Amino acid sequence: MKTALIQQKFHGNKKDTIEHTCKAIEESAKNGAKLVVLGELHQDRYFCIDENTNNFDLAKDYEKDLAFWSKTAKKNGVVLVASLFEKRAAGLYHNTAVVFEKNGEIAGKYRKMHIPDDPSFYEKFYFTPGDLGFNPINTSVGKIGLLVCWDQWYPEAARIMALKGADLLIYPTAIGWFDTDKEEEKKRQLDAWITIQRSHAIANGLNVVSVNRVGIESDEKNANESIHFWGNSFAAGAQGEILTKANEKDECILYVDLDIKRSEEVRRIWPFLRDRRIDAYEEITKRFID
Repeated sequence: MKTALIQQKFHGNKKDTIEHTCKAIEESAKNGAKLVVLGELHQDRYFCIDENTNNFDLAKDYEKDLAFWSKTAKKNGVVLVASLFEKRAAGLYHNTAVVFEKNGEIAGKYRKMHIPDDPSFYEKFYFTPGDLGFNPINTSVGKIGLLVCWDQWYPEAARIMALKGADLLIYPTAIGWFDTDKEEEKKRQLDAWITIQRSHAIANGLNVVSVNRVGIESDEKNANESIHFWGNSFAAGAQGEILTKANEKDECILYVDLDIKRSEEVRRIWPFLRDRRIDAYEEITKRFID
């Protein structure tokens, strides 16, 4: 299955950013991609860099955004993974990833479950934790185990998706460094980010697709507070092998042929699911074991 990972930056405003994205989707389709994956909150700037109640207005067009990306998927004949700011009700918002079928229908959606709250990543201020659970989404290209960014660090989320029959794991992402980080620390963070996701591929015998943004974005009120989004979007195979990877600064379209059927072969030689001691895992649901 030919898959396109679109690594992009924020182009100054929503209109220009979406225009850039649509051109990349069109190019991906012309090059034979059947599945196109976009990064986290790809329509606009990463507004969680500061806490500002006016930023909730960015979700006011959620229904229009759904209609737009539906038409885009249908126009290009691709299964499209988008990441949107959902206004569910007054004062209730989610970080929501949506899968559009190639005919434009909504195949399913996932509301981000794990919500971070770190300096310049103030997501708890904006997003209510998801309530849809970890459920793969059925599409014409397979069952997609869709998770979002901070979910990347949790093996439980990937495992549940696998146990429910996901054919691959997809992570739209927005993660980066700070200018104050030392080079050694930047390297450690990036290596950890790639390693944890490769481990999900290995532990579950599944392909993993991770799409991050690039570029430097700043707090609108404090230009000294900025995030250098580190790119490095990649796809890994069912044994964690890197199939394709972008660099840390350039917008690009990565193409990869994902062999969904290979999971069966890998699980036959590494039957991790068979050997799980489900009778001994009761304590995993505790916050901490004192």
